Amino acid sequence: MPLYLYIKNGIADNDKRQYHKQHNLNKNIITKISIKLGLQFTEEKEDNENTFAPIDVLDYIYAVLHSPAYREKYKEFLKIDFPRVPYPQNAAQFWRYVSFGAQLRRLHLMENIELLDDISVFPIADGNEVDSMKRIDDRVFINDTQYFDNVPLEAWNFYIGGYQPAQKWLKDRKGKILNFDDIEHYRKIIHVLMQTDTIMTQIDEI
Repeated sequence: MPLYLYIKNGIADNDKRQYHKQHNLNKNIITKISIKLGLQFTEEKEDNENTFAPIDVLDYIYAVLHSPAYREKYKEFLKIDFPRVPYPQNAAQFWRYVSFGAQLRRLHLMENIELLDDISVFPIADGNEVDSMKRIDDRVFINDTQYFDNVPLEAWNFYIGGYQPAQKWLKDRKGKILNFDDIEHYRKIIHVLMQTDTIMTQIDEI
């Protein structure tokens, strides 16, 4: 379900662009949110605290879906149906969720990730082949001698949907040799999972 649709203009259209962009949100729902929050809806994000845009709606939804309280309350329904997102109670709550959702969205897109020097470091130079996978203390071994050090248990056990990314990524590469980019990407995964866990705990705080 894309946030925007790119619609091709008709031949007789005076607009010479091949496509024009429009949001893919339900207009009735947007109107209700606009009235409830006292904010004006705009097609694109503006630097104006009295307006909200499609990306803000997306970020609000993204934060709601990562709320531990929401997940716990509706966990049985979420197993069998599409998630139902509650309307924001007021503008303050809306913008608070938008802020958390934007942080999570950028994290999950791996935008501008700055790795910490002491998190999931890969200190032993060797063949880099993923032969086996086990976690001992804070070390995740990929073979008998090589490991990612300082991998927090929260990141190692973190679930997204029905799988654990920190574990599945390595399982999918068994028998393969990790290059520099692979190692850096796995370190980013650990970073993202740690930050996601931290942000999720903050969403429900008052």
